[in-house]
Amino acid sequence: MVSPVTVVKSEGPKLVPFFKATCVYFVLWLPSSSPSWVSALIKCLPIFCLWLFLLAHGVRFLLAHPSASLIFVGLVFSAVGDAFLIWQDHGYFEHGLLMFAVAHILYASAFGMRPLALRTGLVIGVLSGLCYALLYPGLSGAFTYLVGVYVALISFMGWRAVAGLRLVGAAWRWTELAAGGGALLFILSDLTIALNKFCFPVPYSRALIMSTYYAAQMLIALSAVESREPVEDCRLSKAN
Repeated sequence: MVSPVTVVKSEGPKLVPFFKATCVYFVLWLPSSSPSWVSALIKCLPIFCLWLFLLAHGVRFLLAHPSASLIFVGLVFSAVGDAFLIWQDHGYFEHGLLMFAVAHILYASAFGMRPLALRTGLVIGVLSGLCYALLYPGLSGAFTYLVGVYVALISFMGWRAVAGLRLVGAAWRWTELAAGGGALLFILSDLTIALNKFCFPVPYSRALIMSTYYAAQMLIALSAVESREPVEDCRLSKAN
């Protein structure tokens, strides 16, 4: 197991561009009422920096570790989704929803299906059902189904991220903690978006949404560093 201190020392410098780009977003705080390519670039810049964070470990690393590659592609879809959501009031909200739905599928695939953790899945399933029930009265038309599918996908991603989380014992790994924390923050961010859009105005919603979103993506990207399964291990497990 790699200690958190070692992680901070080795990975912290590679995340400096991400933190700077995040600060630029919050300092500029461009009005969402006037979407432009500049505001899209500023919003997506922290995610671009997370691309560079993973690429800094080498293309060979990504090619050798399927889970890291899936997370990288998930970040690509997330950036496209961010760009679409800049123009959400112009009819592109559904496009952003689709991009993030694909990202959640990729993240869930990266986290894997072992261990299964059925109890954890049941708890998350019940909670996601309650969240959808809360949103349902404010949904209409295609959103009734689109939001339902999206809730199911992000909940599945959260289940797979939290399933491998062990806080005690020899099996403890900081990457599972990063994945689980990132998934929960992502769920919190998207729940705030849904409540603010379909139910009632959430105070300081944009600050809450973006701070939890950027933190979530950083933790998910960080979880790829001590990747779960090199290609060789994957092939051996399939052969056995």
